[in-house]
Amino acid sequence: MKSIKILMAITLLLSFTACNAQIKNAKTESVKIFGNCGMCETTIEKAGNKKRVAKVDWNKDTKMATITYDATQTNKDEILKRIALSGYDSEKFLAPNDVYAKLPECCQYERKAQTVAKVETPKTEIKEDHSAYNHSATTEVKQDIPQLKAVFDNYFAVKDALVKTDGNTASTKAKELLTAINAVTMEKLATEEHTVWMKVMKDLAFDAEHIADTKDASHQRDHFMSLSKNMYELIKVSKTETPTYYQFCPMANDGKGANWLSKEQAVKNPYYGNQMLTCGKVVETIK
Repeated sequence: MKSIKILMAITLLLSFTACNAQIKNAKTESVKIFGNCGMCETTIEKAGNKKRVAKVDWNKDTKMATITYDATQTNKDEILKRIALSGYDSEKFLAPNDVYAKLPECCQYERKAQTVAKVETPKTEIKEDHSAYNHSATTEVKQDIPQLKAVFDNYFAVKDALVKTDGNTASTKAKELLTAINAVTMEKLATEEHTVWMKVMKDLAFDAEHIADTKDASHQRDHFMSLSKNMYELIKVSKTETPTYYQFCPMANDGKGANWLSKEQAVKNPYYGNQMLTCGKVVETIK
């Protein structure tokens, strides 16, 4: 019996070594991922695995996953995002509620405790429930203010400041934008929003932070280009009350051109301000 256990241990070690050999620049980390059964294990590992880039080994008893990945091509966050989008929470990313709800009953694990607004029957008042998720007993109430509204509003405020070449105000509004980004409750986003948010949130925060950290409008505009690109991806999948205009200036970015978003159809260029205020055109109307 002892020899069999030793043989099994050697086999597992060789298997793990072979996995690392296939993945270049291999880095291994452990993380908790919530789930219940063998079906969960199959889904989690399939979502996280990427040939020669990432390998996930999840233990249904301990809920711990060993993640091995090529550190030059991906990172732990990207792997956990894919797993979250398949319906499984980790300690860092939560799955969208509608995706979780579609998991087989045996796979619907007990989710982390958090505040959930619910409608009491027969009363109509809304109370705070600090228990774990309970999809059969609670009905989520959509907020009157969309999750991403503050993000978009503060982006437009940064844009307006750059139109005026006002580095001080742009810095202040970028700080408010960063606060709004950090305040987003990701699991309350719609599925499409959630998918894009996980893709762009780090870059949005990076650019907002850099704009906030300087009062040099020229440097702020460099980061505003990539900020606008990612904000465009996000606003495309979000429902806004009024149209948003995606505008383009061919002179910006050293003649390579650059885009921005505006609530007004009339062009007011944030890359040149009064120097070339009306340089540009509307290339898309987002409704």
